Amino acid sequence: MSLHRRPLRLLALPAAAAALLALAGCAPGDSRVRVDPPPAPPTDVAGLCATLHEKLPEEVAGLARTTTEPRSDLTAAWGGSAIVLRCGIPKPPKMADPKQEGVEVNGVGWLLEKTDDGGFRFTTGSRLAYTEVLVDKEHATDAGMLVGLSGAVAESVPVGISSY
Repeated sequence: MSLHRRPLRLLALPAAAAALLALAGCAPGDSRVRVDPPPAPPTDVAGLCATLHEKLPEEVAGLARTTTEPRSDLTAAWGGSAIVLRCGIPKPPKMADPKQEGVEVNGVGWLLEKTDDGGFRFTTGSRLAYTEVLVDKEHATDAGMLVGLSGAVAESVPVGISSY
């Protein structure tokens, strides 16, 4: 994965992948959203995710935090299903491809993938727990979206290479 330093204003941030999330018809602003946690990560990774969960902002890109079901320290959402975070995911296969696009925000490297529905998937790299953020097409243009999330990741998940 190559990390290109780009001004965030040039990024178009895209949407949630239906194959990974079972989002039960929730629109931004709903008070609950279904987000399937990743398969049970190792205990050390789950602990890092729990710490991250506590440090996540209450608002991202102007969207309030939404309760996820089932409740889990591995998931979070804002604006219904507009922005969805899952921590403790297995290493994405595309992470090994040096041609993949990436961006660095507040010291956190993110693999950047456009999803089929016009959104984006961002996955942290070089951290002891992989964290995925899915952003829907409607909210993909808010370049500041990763700023608060990157700050929480930087505080909670140490730099390193996850063995998971």
